[in-house]
Parts: sequence; C-alpha cells; structure tokens
Amino acid sequence: MWVSRSTSVGILAIATLFQTLLAAPSTSPVRRRFANTPADLIIPRDDNGLQDVVTWDNHSLLIHGKRVMIWSGEFHPWRLPVTGLWLDVFEKIKALGFNAVSFYVHWGLVEHKRGTFDFDGYRSYKPFFDAAKKAGIYLIARPGPYINAEVTGGGFPGWGTRVNVAWRTGNETYLEAIKDFVYKIGEIIAPEQITNGGPVILLQPENEFSAGTGIPWPQPKYMQILQDWFRDAGIVVPMILNDVSVSLKNYVPNSGEGEVDIYGYDGYPLGFDCANPYRWPSGSLPTTWYEQQLKDSPTSPNAVMEFQGGAFDPWGGPSYEACAILLNHEFERVFYKNDISFATTIWNIYMTFGGTNWGGLAYPGVYTSYDYGSAITEYRAITREKYSELKLEANFLKVSPAYLTSKPQNLIPSTIGGAFTNNYALSVTQLKDEVGNKTAFYVVRHSTYNTLNKTTYIWTAATSKGTFSVPHLQGSLTLDGRDSKIHVTDYSIGDNEIVYSSGEVFTWKAFGDTTVVVLYGSPGETHETAFTAPGSAKVSVVSGDQQVSSSTSNGSVILNYKTVGKTVVKVGSSLVVYICDRNEAYKFWVPDLPGADGSAYSTEASVIVQGAYLIRSATIKGSLLQLSGDLNATDAIEVFAPATVKSFNFNNQKLSLRQTSYGSWSGQVVFTEPKIMLPSLKDLKWKYTDSLPEISSKYDDSKWTVADKDTTPNPRKLTTPTDLYSSDYGYHVGNLVYRGHFTATGQETAFNITVQGGNAFGFSVWLNSELLGSSHGYDAGTVVTKSFSVSLKKGSRNIITVLQDHQGLNEDWTAGSEDFKVPRGILYYSFSGSPSTSVSWKMTGNLGGEDYADKTRGPFNEGGLYAERQGFHLPGYPTGSWKTSSPLDGIQSAGVAFYKTSFDLNLPEGYDIPLAFTFGNCTESPNFRAQLYVNGYQFGKYANNVGPQKVFPVPEGIINHRGKNALGVSLWAMDDAGAKLCGLELEKLLVVQSGFGSVAPSEQPVWRKRLNAY
Repeated sequence: MWVSRSTSVGILAIATLFQTLLAAPSTSPVRRRFANTPADLIIPRDDNGLQDVVTWDNHSLLIHGKRVMIWSGEFHPWRLPVTGLWLDVFEKIKALGFNAVSFYVHWGLVEHKRGTFDFDGYRSYKPFFDAAKKAGIYLIARPGPYINAEVTGGGFPGWGTRVNVAWRTGNETYLEAIKDFVYKIGEIIAPEQITNGGPVILLQPENEFSAGTGIPWPQPKYMQILQDWFRDAGIVVPMILNDVSVSLKNYVPNSGEGEVDIYGYDGYPLGFDCANPYRWPSGSLPTTWYEQQLKDSPTSPNAVMEFQGGAFDPWGGPSYEACAILLNHEFERVFYKNDISFATTIWNIYMTFGGTNWGGLAYPGVYTSYDYGSAITEYRAITREKYSELKLEANFLKVSPAYLTSKPQNLIPSTIGGAFTNNYALSVTQLKDEVGNKTAFYVVRHSTYNTLNKTTYIWTAATSKGTFSVPHLQGSLTLDGRDSKIHVTDYSIGDNEIVYSSGEVFTWKAFGDTTVVVLYGSPGETHETAFTAPGSAKVSVVSGDQQVSSSTSNGSVILNYKTVGKTVVKVGSSLVVYICDRNEAYKFWVPDLPGADGSAYSTEASVIVQGAYLIRSATIKGSLLQLSGDLNATDAIEVFAPATVKSFNFNNQKLSLRQTSYGSWSGQVVFTEPKIMLPSLKDLKWKYTDSLPEISSKYDDSKWTVADKDTTPNPRKLTTPTDLYSSDYGYHVGNLVYRGHFTATGQETAFNITVQGGNAFGFSVWLNSELLGSSHGYDAGTVVTKSFSVSLKKGSRNIITVLQDHQGLNEDWTAGSEDFKVPRGILYYSFSGSPSTSVSWKMTGNLGGEDYADKTRGPFNEGGLYAERQGFHLPGYPTGSWKTSSPLDGIQSAGVAFYKTSFDLNLPEGYDIPLAFTFGNCTESPNFRAQLYVNGYQFGKYANNVGPQKVFPVPEGIINHRGKNALGVSLWAMDDAGAKLCGLELEKLLVVQSGFGSVAPSEQPVWRKRLNAY
C-alpha cells in the first residue's frame, strides 16, 4: 500500500499524485474501438516452465487448466494477533464471493535482530495457511522484503537504519542484508504452494517497486536477484508485480532482466481525503487502464493488485468512519464496476479487513486502529453496507465464466456519452466474450461520474435474437447519481439463457431440472429481462405482490417489473426468477458445497440462502443440509438446494422449514438474546505506581546505554557532540528516555532542544525533578524545537531527562530514498549563555532493545517506560505494595503514572461479542497521553489533545471472554497540573450468535522477575 510523507501538506499531495498517476483519465473526445479479431487477441496459455498448475494467458489465470476469476481481499494476519480468529476473517471474505486473500509478510517483525528469526505464535504463517485451506481461499503471498503497509519502516527492520547503503537496490551490502530473510520466508511459503496441495497461487516480490530517488532507475539487477533467490528457495508459482500505476510499465513480461511473469498495478483513485467524505473530485474515475495494460503487457491478464477498499486515517484525522463514507457502497458501485469494464480478472481489494496497529506496528502517519474503512471492520463486523454491495458484485462475476474471456469493445472517456443508450449523460462500455463470441456485458455509468442526478434512459441491447430497445414493453430505465449497472445479453444460466437483462444478476444456480436466478435493482426501479423459453411457457408470480408484465416473442419470454421488496416468478416449469430490490438482494448468500474430495475450493456446486447475518458454510450429508452461520436477530430464512435435500440444520440445530410451491424451503432462524454483564471499570479497585522514577536524583542509570558514539551510519549527519539517534543503539519502538548528566557553569540561561519522533509525537523535559516543559504534539508535527529558561548554580551537578514518543520509522516508498532511516531521538541541544556546557548522555528504550524481553508478544509490544521495562503491564505482577488510586483520579503533577487492575468476564459461549475500551472526552487537563495494556498486550495509544481515536477494540483471545483479565494503563501528564482520564469504559460493539465456535486465546505469559530490568 502506498502512502505519502506524513504531513498535512503530504496528505493533500498524495491525493493529487494518485489522481494523476492512478486514475489518469482520458480527455480525448474520440470514441475508441479495437479492430482486432478474437483470434488476434487470444494468446496461447503460458506458464513459467516450473509447473503447470497455475497458468495464464491474456485473459485470466487458470488453475488446473480451468479459468478462474481471482477476486482477493487484503488481510494481514499480524494485525490480528489471535491465530484462532484468522479463519473467521477468511470465512467472511469467502462469503463475499471472493476466492483469494493477499497478505504481506512483515520482515521487521520476524527478524528484529539481525540473524535471529522468530516465526512463533502469531508470527507463524502455518496456521494462516491452514485456515485459508479450510475456508477454500487461495493466497497471494507478498513477502517483500519491503511492503509499505503503513507499518513502521515499511516493514524494514530497525537495524537496517545502520546499514549505510542505498536500500531497495542492487547494492551488494543491501542484498546481503535481505538474503537470509528472503530465503527463510521463501522456504516457509514453498511447501504451501498449490503445487504441493497448499493455498499459495502467486508470489509478489518487492512492493510498488516503481520509482527511485538518487539512484539509477529502474533496478533490474535487484529485481532479478530477488526473484532468483525466491526460486532457489522453492517458489515455482508465477511471480506478479504491483506497479504503483499502470502507466509506469516497470518489469513487464518480455522486458528483459528483472521481468515478472504477470504484470499488475495498483489504483487508489479517490485518494485519502476522509475529511471530505462526500467529495468525489472531477477527473478521478480511471478510463484508460485497459488500453495502457494492453499496450504495455499484452500477454498478461489485467491484474489490479491493490484497488482501493478504504483509506488510512492520520493522527488528528476525521476517523475511519469518515473513510468508510468516502469509500462506501456507492464508491464500490461506480469504481469497482468501472474496473470490471477493463476486463480485470485478477483483483485485490486493499484493505478488505484492516485490523489493528497494536503495539508499535504503525508508521508515524497512522494511529492504533487500522480499520481502513474497509468492508470488514476492525472488530470483524460485516455491518457496513459496502460489505453487502461487494457481495453482490463478486457473486455475479463468480457465476459469469464468459467474463473471463471478455474484452472491452469500446472505451469511452467519462466526458463522452451516448453509446448504447439514448442519453448522452450516460457512458457505456461493452465487453464481449471473445471465445464464445456471444455473451456481452454493458457497464453503464454517468458521463459525469460524480453527479448526484438521476438519469432516465433506454438501453439498446444487441442480442442473438435481434436488437431490442429496453424496456421493450413499457417504462424507462433509471440510473441514480453515484451508481453504475451491469446489463447483460446472451448470458447463459445453465440450460437457459438470458437474452437481455437490465436487472442486474446476483447469482444463478441449476438444481437438477430447475434453474434459479436472482435479479436485483435499486428500490422502485423499472427493469426488463428476456429469457429463452418455448412459446407455451407460462409466467406466474408465485410469491410477492408486485405486478410483473410479460410477453412472449420469437422464442423469448420478456418480463417487465419493478424492483420492490422480493417477488418470485416462475417461467415455464424449470426457471425460477427472484426479483429483488437491492436491500433484499443484500440478504442472499451463496455458500459453496465441498468438492467430492472434501476440498473447500469447489465453486461448481452451491446452495442459495436468503437470511441470517452471515452464512459461513454449507454441507450436504444424505438428505440433510447443514448450514453454519451467524445471527444478530431472529430472521426469515429461505433455502434453495438440490432436490435430494429434505431436512436442515443451522449450527447443528434442527430447522423446521416448509417447502414452497416453487421448490425452495422457508422458515425462521431464531436469535436468542444473551445475558451480558460487563464490569464498570471506574468501580474496580485500581493500584498505582510511579513510572518515571528517572527524574529522581537517586535513580540509578548505570545499566542504561551510554550514548557516546561520535559517528553515525545514518545519512543524516550528527548535529550533537555524540550520537543520540535511538536506532543506532537498537531502540526502534515505543517511548524513549534520555538522561543527560552535566556540571553547570552558572551562565546557562536556557536549554534548547530539537527532538524528532514522527507525526503527532510529544516530549517532556525535566531539569532534575522540575518540569521545564513539553511539546504536546500535533497531527503533522514530526520534529519540534523548544527552548526552556533555566537558572543554575555554578558547579552544580544536574540531570536533564527527556521522555519522548517514538511513533514508528518512516516508510521508504521510493527505492534509494532512505526515508525509513530518518532518525528518532534528540537531533540538537544547547545551553544559551554557556555553549561550553558538556553533557554526557545515556538512553533507553524497550528492555533489551533488539534483544527484546517478551518473546511471545514480540518486538513491537513494549517501549521504554519504566513500567514496561519492569513488566508491570504483564498479568500476575504483584501490586500489593502499590497505592490504591485510579486513572480517573490521575496525578497532580507532570510525570508518568501506571495503573493496574483486573476483572473477570463470563460471556456466553456461542456468541461473538467484540469488546472495546473507550476513553471519555476530556477538556479539563487535555495534554496527556495514555497506553492501554490488556493481558500484557499493548492495544491502544491515546493522545487526548490530538485524536481522533477514543474507542479501542480488543479481539477475543487477547481479552479473555471467559476468565480473568489484567488491565494496565500508563498515563503521561505533560503539564505541571497533572492529568487524569475523564472516562474509561469496557463496551460491547456487537452481539452475534455465531456458529464459528470457540476461540483459542493467544499466549499470555505471566510476569516473571526480569533480572536485567532497570
């Protein structure tokens, strides 16, 4: 995922750059048609000579010789550190109609210390691969070594800042730094390839490797060596690229050294302006992607490796709910269907599930939540309308094999209209199957793509039975503002055929002699669909009260209807047509039945279900259909299944369903409201201790790191007498603490300091035990200079203590930029009036630095606070000697307090009840920061004066839904007046009766005395 430099200006610049590079709309007034014949455009199937399971041509990927539409969702397992929940996310992605997931590997998470690898616990990819296989999800591996992803260093390990060469190049020193990781992760992925019965079908080396800074470009040697090493490690599946824009044509097939097997590219056309969630800038809709891809990589299928599924939100931003509005269901209808008009057959939505930047995972431009405004929320809910809209679109392509060999026959810029309709306010792209040379898809949109106006039109449908003006019987079609539709002609549905349909197809299935098709439109719209049928075919409305007009002509039955609620029409003896408005269509699910070998990768046999919050899976045993799913309310349910099915279970409970006159089964699934009791956090017994003893003259810092290096490998040269860059001493995460010892000359009048910590960071400075002042932080502030008045006695021995945030390392978006090496720590200091005052510095971050103490929770869980170094945040730390005090009482002076409590939960089994800790609004003492620790895991960074996040979801498995929980809170008061929390509550976010089953908790090792702690 591409992001900008993290300033307010940068956030605006990113939108401009994306609109330029990724949307690149055409302004040509000329309507373009491709003159090539089908034979000219169909290229023989290709492979890489290493295997023949995953092959490709210019149309699509083929798996075991069969064409497959790859619709993938991005999901990073380490952003959900509960391996037992990975299957839940996979099942929700599979229920969308998707068949793949793309994932990054975070190098810095598994090789935090050079040469030492840790793939245990949530860092293991084995349970991820196993869960994907169980759900029937293919995987696209994206192991870097660089990933961006809004993570610290873009995935590079912090020790890389000390490797003083240009990174992401063919430099031998850089190659030596990445080699062990590349081979290690390659050897982990290799056994999980589809050629070995695993889920991995593609591998992407590097990430958005599209530009260089201060180096020759491109870097074919590096790309070739990287691919060669992955091949040496056992990777045989095709290599695919994600260029940052289709216009850049980096490393396309047949380009020579460094070329990949399949070219792909990214697109974020609406950018990241979540502060204006209803604004769709003119010119943002792409129109030329297919032409560009065809020109530069004609042997590749059109592959969009990252298409916008949401947006990141920065510190001080408008919140992810605003991003979910900007990139909502309307965005999906217009922009996703526009991508469909480009014959896109490999497609990954970034993000589909975002998760959490827990601990120190985040880069400075984002905060704890990585919800991303995506289809599945941070707490795994599927309540956003965009999830349901995505389900409609993905399921349609899943049952449209002709799409996989279709190509655009005309490409019309968004400023031109009139093709295939009678209204120039509309633009239509026609795609036609070049193999069957029959089926056609018509993607209809507004010529002014962002208009809010409703437009009426007549569609000209050219079919094998002649050309029709649709609606043919009565009325006209309408297109709402910010909407798009896909009409079809000569569209096969088993033994039947749709001659034309303005009503959109959600799905169809053949059950023996009966074919079922589900059509939908916006509420209240007029639509028309014609089916092939004998002249004697009877049309009857068998359910619902909407009137349906019909006519029989030339071997076709024409239905004219309004999409209001749900109406079921039977055409002849073998065709059942569901006519729904979109809201009714949202309620449908099409779970796949396992293959004959039990594999979940089958898409040939399915059942159709309407009702329930989620249908996870379906299996047939004899005459019994077993459904697994979730409920958030009692709901009507209707099932279409093979005729052999006579009985039904839902989550192993018998369903009493009755058969309808048209062959489905209907009844009710019952939601049982659970009794949920959550503790009131303000009423718990809290214990308190000081977490900044470092400001005391009696504090012993003899075990601290001496910051006495006089040179640095960092590209930024030193502007202090000794090196004070934290990464040069192995500290890459969390709070940093510096202690500077000096003897005063007596002439000092002010202490001046420049500190760098990343966006929205803060710092506080003490002279001995007296607060000199703080930088409270602001959203775009990455480096801050402060001057504090001092008065010192000549010859006195003093200590300057600096506490600062480390908000993560920058990303390194362009090769050679070295931006991830931008240091954290003290960049400059001086004493006004006494430039000769000499300071001897010591520093600390997390205990052990790169040899981090908590091997279970990993390298990004702890920072340098005293409480963290001692392990106070871990379950089981004895607090008997601590004072009784609550974070709601707070402290009355500047400093850091640490609070601890515990509570039991006994939530009912059989329910998914996501929980969150919510901070109250606070204006009395606004300048404070807090961190939240749940059973030892740091799951929240809260900056009261910056925001925006106040609600911090914590997944089951980190918080124990049935059992004891340890809760810790650090409170950093940045002003002399002190600070307190103005509220802290544990809240439920959703209650779902679930068929998922129990969730195994993540490891939660308890406190053991840390002999080396200080």
